Amino acid sequence: MLYYLFDYLEKQYQFPGATLFGYLTFRAAVAMILSLLISIVYGKRIIRFLQSKQVGETIRDLGLEGQAEKAGTPTMGGIIIILATLIPVLLLAKIANVYIILLIVTTLWMGTIGFIDDYIKKFKNDKQGLKGRFKVLGQVGLGIIVATTLYFHKDVTMKEKLPMEVQKELLAENPNLEPSKLFDVEEKSTKTTIPFVKNNEFDYADLITWISPGLKKYAWIIFVLAAIFIITAVSNGANLTDGIDGLAAGTSAIIVLTLGIFAWVSGNIIFSDYLNIMYIPRVEEITIYIAAFVGALIGFLWYNTYPAQVFMGDTGSLTIGGIIAVIAIAVRKEWLIPILCGIFLAENLSVVLQVSYFKYTRKKYGEGRRIFKMSPLHHHYQKSGYHESKIVTRFWIIGILLAILAIVTLKIR
Repeated sequence: MLYYLFDYLEKQYQFPGATLFGYLTFRAAVAMILSLLISIVYGKRIIRFLQSKQVGETIRDLGLEGQAEKAGTPTMGGIIIILATLIPVLLLAKIANVYIILLIVTTLWMGTIGFIDDYIKKFKNDKQGLKGRFKVLGQVGLGIIVATTLYFHKDVTMKEKLPMEVQKELLAENPNLEPSKLFDVEEKSTKTTIPFVKNNEFDYADLITWISPGLKKYAWIIFVLAAIFIITAVSNGANLTDGIDGLAAGTSAIIVLTLGIFAWVSGNIIFSDYLNIMYIPRVEEITIYIAAFVGALIGFLWYNTYPAQVFMGDTGSLTIGGIIAVIAIAVRKEWLIPILCGIFLAENLSVVLQVSYFKYTRKKYGEGRRIFKMSPLHHHYQKSGYHESKIVTRFWIIGILLAILAIVTLKIR
């Protein structure tokens, strides 16, 4: 809203300082500061409100050190993250931008699913919460909405570079030619970024056009299926990672900040030309949302680091995972997720491997055996005697290394 207000004031009255709101970097910086302040200042009030409503965490006895002390800690703190993200976005972003609209829908959609899950657990005394099939149904629904919008909406396009021969001819005629002149017209595309292949690009249409070129018009179905899988996997991965103080929020902040770099360079024609990556018009506006989201996560960490004063609950973890997945899909970096979200992947795999191996050995030997002392993975290290603060810090360090690796892969062709 402030963007449109100051844009009007600048155009109509040349209002001093109004032009600042036209700069993406300025609005992103303000969004991050504002979300950080909201999450820290009003986060304490929300925690007190949750305490007054006795929305405390019920701790299952897993035999972990320090577990009993966590009982009664307020949960559903994901509300802090959601509010601290949405308020700056509504104030500072271009609300009409299709990518911003999708992220707002994602936040409210996944936040609602998580809130219902937490509500059933705390107020209906049902430890299972929302049935798994309903969670999956919600994730599938979001995947369909996101993918179809990104495929069919007129403002979601890409620009590819002209053939090298054409570029050389144009530059020979005019060595100072603007980078924008080296790109073709905007067009719909099902291309995405995938590491370790030629040009780091992959077209979903290639999965079916080898059968018949005429099948290209059905490529959106493949795109929808991929989006559903990615949103479901990442949101569940974030949910599993939220098991010890500060782990999910800190890891997510690293991931989202990296995606912010991708969004900024992908939406900037000069940097996308220099780095030889996809140029996606209008996607740079996501940077505002990401800045607000990072600020909210860091502000939440103020109260969530050991010993936590509040837990995010499924209200936060499912929302975080959904947002990360949708941002990655929007900037066409979804297949970097196994690297960038390596912590989420490891947590997911540890559970799948543990359950699968236990069932296999029980069937074969009559007694179930385990790969890990406990899953998800962070509990294995707790059982091994590591303090949760050390586990969280080391996971953050690994997350930073994975983020650097994800960026590096863009130049490994």
